[in-house]
Amino acid sequence: MTHDQVQKWLDGYIEAWASNDADAIAELFTEDATYSYRPWENDDVTARGRDAIVSAWLRHEEDPDSWDAKYEPFVVEGNKAVAVGWSRYFATDDQPEKTYHNAYLLEFGDDGHCSSFHEFWFLER
Repeated sequence: MTHDQVQKWLDGYIEAWASNDADAIAELFTEDATYSYRPWENDDVTARGRDAIVSAWLRHEEDPDSWDAKYEPFVVEGNKAVAVGWSRYFATDDQPEKTYHNAYLLEFGDDGHCSSFHEFWFLER
């Protein structure tokens, strides 16, 4: 993978998140991918397989007008990458604005689809 290929994948990740479209989400991952969105907790927050990843995403649909995000590759080596960035949820009547700083550990198959995704995030205070 190149830096540009990883950036394209990250841009597609944001687009899929905004669309809440099952096909767009599925297009990002290999059939047997692993997606761990709080890997420090337990195995319950790890989706295994493309169908499970799509289901997990769609269980947590978010209005695309309620957030913004930007991610970019920090380092790319072979089929592995570390990406960093932020996700910002806009203030609502009952919630203040929240910004999360993210780090993603990514592995890709030869076809450019993600085979392993581990997300780490920190809430800005």
